Amino acid sequence: MTSPQQKSFYDEVGGHPTFERIVARFYAGVASDPALRALYPDEDLEPAAERLRMFLEQYWGGPTTYSDTRGHPRLGMRHAPFAVSPGARDLWLSHMRVALDESGMTPQQIETFWQYVHRAAHFLVNTFDEEPTASGGG
Repeated sequence: MTSPQQKSFYDEVGGHPTFERIVARFYAGVASDPALRALYPDEDLEPAAERLRMFLEQYWGGPTTYSDTRGHPRLGMRHAPFAVSPGARDLWLSHMRVALDESGMTPQQIETFWQYVHRAAHFLVNTFDEEPTASGGG
């Protein structure tokens, strides 16, 4: 938690509009990547985009909308039903990197954000089977 005098990372990077840009650019990449897109079961990516945006905003000190509407993030549990292979992780990270690089954040802010998503993506790998499945993603 930040004090009133201390800005959160969420505020420092521009708040909601910045996170909207990152997530919109990320999911534009997902939508245009057949291998990664196959991992998302829903035809409409908007619900997944909204969940990711809310999660990232909350993680970085923004509104608690994610927990208020979905409960504790429990990333491992929420991704367990989906085949997250090293290849899927790397595709996910490649699209996130583009989104961050185009976000308008400073290089230092991008690096801070990148370090987190890079660690989280590695943590979520739960299979070494590289065959994409339509069983999920998010």
